[in-house]
Amino acid sequence: MISPVDAVALIATASAAAGIAAWMVPRPPRLARRVRPYTLAARTSLGRSADVLAVAEPGAVLSGSTLRRLVGPLVERAGAALGRLVRSDEAQLTLRLQQAGVFPDVPRAQRAQEYRVRQLVHAAAFGAGFGLAGAVSGQRPPVVLVVVCLGAFAGVSRWRGRVERAIEDRRRRMCVELYTVNQLLALHVRVGGGVVQALQEVTRRGSGEVVSELTAVLRRHRGGRPLAGALEQAATETPESNAARTYRLLANGVTYGADLAEGLRSLSEDIRDQRAEALKRAATRRRAAMLLPIIAILAPVMLLFIAAPLPSIVLGGR
Repeated sequence: MISPVDAVALIATASAAAGIAAWMVPRPPRLARRVRPYTLAARTSLGRSADVLAVAEPGAVLSGSTLRRLVGPLVERAGAALGRLVRSDEAQLTLRLQQAGVFPDVPRAQRAQEYRVRQLVHAAAFGAGFGLAGAVSGQRPPVVLVVVCLGAFAGVSRWRGRVERAIEDRRRRMCVELYTVNQLLALHVRVGGGVVQALQEVTRRGSGEVVSELTAVLRRHRGGRPLAGALEQAATETPESNAARTYRLLANGVTYGADLAEGLRSLSEDIRDQRAEALKRAATRRRAAMLLPIIAILAPVMLLFIAAPLPSIVLGGR
């Protein structure tokens, strides 16, 4: 019989060997990303919608080998059961995943299922790891069961936290990019160009999160959707409120023919003021955080200096 320590050592050695092999022989890049620009026009001519054109073939976790095709339906059913258990809204979850920018190679309709499958995989992995650690340490079965449940909960929460952090990081990057993008759009509109021409120039020369959303707007517009409707959809899907204001302003300009240059410049000024206020608040919090270690070190010393003469004062010099 293999002792628990030897079993843990064998598992660790196998995991390290697999990691080294995966690092030395990386996976080849997917062909769908490279072929997508060339198949976009052909698929548009066939009448497919712009949302379908935004992604190529799915890159799900459970696609590929025979084992995954066999186990895939079971895991997907378990993911659906997990969704019913936590009572998560499918549309809201899909929107959050899109705002986070995760699973870009998975179709929009399958992203929620892919998210739940990954949650299940992490829950199983963390639960098994925690349970193995509890068994190796010689804990009683009820304690091991509690540890397994805690590990499964940690695995489920890990992906939720990752999505929330991705949304927050993307929102911060968009807030930084919006000032320049609004200024460029105002410049193109002021010199006589339309909204479509301004968006084309910005997306042709720029890059970033805001530019990617504007590129999606132009893709929907080329697919046959009105530009105002595409901008309204982008305003409802973006995680940044200032970006939603910019998209709605552009949509109003397309619909009613309003002067967009002054509105875009005003939005840029508001974004700059908001960033300045956010930096001031962050500096205040960090200054307070810097004072905490100093207070924690000096406060006991000051208390000792204050309390040292108390015995002599109370006892009268004895």
